[in-house]
Amino acid sequence: MKILVCVKQVPDTNEVKIDPVKGTLIREGVPSILNPDDANALEAALTIKDDNPGTTVAVMTMGPPQASVMLRECLAMGADEAYLLSDRAFGGADTCATSTTIAAGIKKFGPVDAIFAGRQAIDGDTAQVGPQVAERLGLPVVTYVQNIKFDGNKLVVQRQLENGYEVVEVQVPCLLTVVKELNEPRYMSIYRIVDAYKKEITVWNHEDISLDPKECGLNASPTQVFRSFTPPPKGKGEMLKGSVNEMASSLISRLKEKHVL
Repeated sequence: MKILVCVKQVPDTNEVKIDPVKGTLIREGVPSILNPDDANALEAALTIKDDNPGTTVAVMTMGPPQASVMLRECLAMGADEAYLLSDRAFGGADTCATSTTIAAGIKKFGPVDAIFAGRQAIDGDTAQVGPQVAERLGLPVVTYVQNIKFDGNKLVVQRQLENGYEVVEVQVPCLLTVVKELNEPRYMSIYRIVDAYKKEITVWNHEDISLDPKECGLNASPTQVFRSFTPPPKGKGEMLKGSVNEMASSLISRLKEKHVL
């Protein structure tokens, strides 16, 4: 079985700040990490690999040259191959253009039995790229996957719902997007870290994946961010004291003052 995992290098959102004047992200000094949901997708692929000898796992990302550091982290976790789609022509891509580029990269990679991806990236939170890639490749897609079982030529998965889950059987090849509840990503081992830096990362530009510059990047992005901003902090909360009746009476009085009641 051959599994391809789509991953993304993202800024650590715990460290991200917004320029109050320009309204743009301050990227200087902000560390980049493997997108958390993508780590769960990689772990799912590696688990299947552990249980099914002969299975290979490749990882693919679109990004700048420094994304190779994140790909080596994936190799150190257990992936067999890594592919980086990197070209100035890919810059400024929205989800539409990103999915076009990744789908072209997957076509260049060749036939796969399954494609795994995280539910969404923490820098955009759109959850659109995975399903869009599946649409461009003509593959069935199941989103919000919280459990995966490989059964011959099909995958049996649990799809997370707000009040439970549904069981879905999907024939391979297919694309799955997973949630963090699926598993706990493994740590990199020392020997795999050393081995990861001995492996070659395949880098493809727009010509390698047969894309015209007009079909990717900012040129092919119908969605553009107008501005980003940090919401102003809310006022301090107030703790009510007294008996239950006294606090209830005080709360009702405050709500009436604010014309909520």
